[in-house]
Amino acid sequence: MSLSELARRAGVGKATLSGLENGTRNPTLETLWSVTAELGVPLAVALGTAPAAPGTTIRGTAVAAVLLEVFEEREATYELYRMTVPAGAAQTSPAHHRGVTEHITVFAGTLRVGPADRPLTAGPGEHISWVSDVPHSYEALGTQDVHATLLIRYPHR
Repeated sequence: MSLSELARRAGVGKATLSGLENGTRNPTLETLWSVTAELGVPLAVALGTAPAAPGTTIRGTAVAAVLLEVFEEREATYELYRMTVPAGAAQTSPAHHRGVTEHITVFAGTLRVGPADRPLTAGPGEHISWVSDVPHSYEALGTQDVHATLLIRYPHR
């Protein structure tokens, strides 16, 4: 696939991809998700995840996530993150490839999260799961930052 075709299919500017390729630009979380989703690979692949890579922080317009672990199983790859969403902040993320699911457990704050057209709300101690092969959003409601874990399951193709 050409750079132009990947940019078109991922909804990312060709100049952005070119800058990433030659190391002159730093990607946002949304850009990484768009490109890895289009390529059908876990986000950790773009991060160059190796055994020493947990601790890598990725940032979106609202979400900051620290990669804790990558788990490989026969049928899927799992990425576990500790995430923070500042009070009042919101972010919409592009669809992952088909069959990807996200699982969030909230520890502090109130989070509206899930498919962009039908998000759910969770508070401390609550868990939400959804199929994330559609655009999805994260929004911290109220005056408290959200602290949560995010588990992303990428089925092998």
